[in-house]
Amino acid sequence: MPFRKAKESYEKQADSRNFKAPKPDSMQIKIIAIGKTDERELEALYAKYLKRLQFYLKVELEVIPDIKGAKNLSESSQKEKEAVLFLKRIQDSDRVYLLDEGGKLFTSKEFSEFWQKQMNAGWKQVILLIGGPYGFDSTIYDRADGTLSLSKMTFSHQMVRLFLLEQVYRAYTILNGEPYHHE
Repeated sequence: MPFRKAKESYEKQADSRNFKAPKPDSMQIKIIAIGKTDERELEALYAKYLKRLQFYLKVELEVIPDIKGAKNLSESSQKEKEAVLFLKRIQDSDRVYLLDEGGKLFTSKEFSEFWQKQMNAGWKQVILLIGGPYGFDSTIYDRADGTLSLSKMTFSHQMVRLFLLEQVYRAYTILNGEPYHHE
């Protein structure tokens, strides 16, 4: 009985806010980032947007620990080691986009259209990679299906995670005609 009540409560909440529960076979988004976040406040905000996104689709934030001894590595060696860790987490069937300062810029409306196209294409999983302090190794660029940018400005990697989660959430509210985004 507890499961049934929880399911009914979830369905009632979803109906009251015009949400549709994600289908088990629907597209998933996985954000993979290098380096932990020391700020609990940021982690709480990540959790807030991950929870909000659950009404639309499954979104996961995976954080790869910092490379041990990175201070003693050259820039290229660090990027190579990070590339190995990224590639271990990517399947051939995944659609992969890099967050890169030279990537494609979107308005929030255009970003929602980008996500609609990803869903229409039938991708099971879209992976968004947030690199380390030096960006990505060439092997990651070779594997990527594209690059995205949140701004021409530079942000800390911890803030990029939050901005990205918020923009994905905003995109899905736009796609669902909800009042979160105002033009």
